[in-house]
Amino acid sequence: MAPVTTLEPGRPVEGVFAVRRKERRMSRKGSPYLALTLGDATGTIPAVIFDEADWFGGQFEEGDRVRVTGEVTDRGGRIVLRVRSLRPAEAADAEVDLLPRSHRDPDDMWGFVLGLADEVHEPGLRALLDRMTGDEVLAEAWRTVPCTRSGHHAYLGGLVEHTVGVAMLCQSLCTWHPRLDSDLLVTAALLHDIGHARTWEVRSATVEQTEEGKMLGHLIIGQQMVDEAAKAVGLDDERRLALLHAIGWHHGPPAGAHVGQASPEALALWRANALEAGVKARLEGASPLDD
Repeated sequence: MAPVTTLEPGRPVEGVFAVRRKERRMSRKGSPYLALTLGDATGTIPAVIFDEADWFGGQFEEGDRVRVTGEVTDRGGRIVLRVRSLRPAEAADAEVDLLPRSHRDPDDMWGFVLGLADEVHEPGLRALLDRMTGDEVLAEAWRTVPCTRSGHHAYLGGLVEHTVGVAMLCQSLCTWHPRLDSDLLVTAALLHDIGHARTWEVRSATVEQTEEGKMLGHLIIGQQMVDEAAKAVGLDDERRLALLHAIGWHHGPPAGAHVGQASPEALALWRANALEAGVKARLEGASPLDD
């Protein structure tokens, strides 16, 4: 099976894919067809099923692994896989890795997280970081989930990679601007996207949003997680609120706020997050806003 990123018009295809999207549509002649997005570990490709669309549509759902045969066509300069046959993948096909992954080792990135946490010296903030990094379930998700599904860091290990990138930028800012509260800013950087650990569910062939993620979003979830942990370790209210303030600003001014209300640390985190996510998205050809 050739990787999705190598497929070219005129090429026959036979292999196992993950169904990232499935939609029933009507052609101009009034006949139903299926519009799909199929993917593997290297990327995705749009696909269509014109013949017996409703029958095929009953054989699989979004998130399933499927075995497909067809050919790649050029439709107005856009490559599309025209599916001739499709069936649920077999047990042996479960070994095929269909999820994109960071080229960096997530365990190595986790070592950077722990190392950055070690440089936070304020007892209350350090206790908070120790509590959250020491939670085995949370730590596993932190190392595993992406930041987004189609934007920046949209692959397994994306969250921990982005976390380290933002924290290291913030650390550099603290060196250049020593009046910044480095313990507060580095802690906020390490925890700013922690809500993604409960926003995404990694399945065998796809990554899906959890119900909590759909309803609340990663920012609110993350603030709740940090608030609960801060209270559990006895972080004083002034520091807890300063930390939540910085995290709440990492996408820019909250509704009804203006830039003059941001602490220097909140402003620094906002800009560092935008810089790291934006550069990564540009390198990957993705949207930096999908976060």
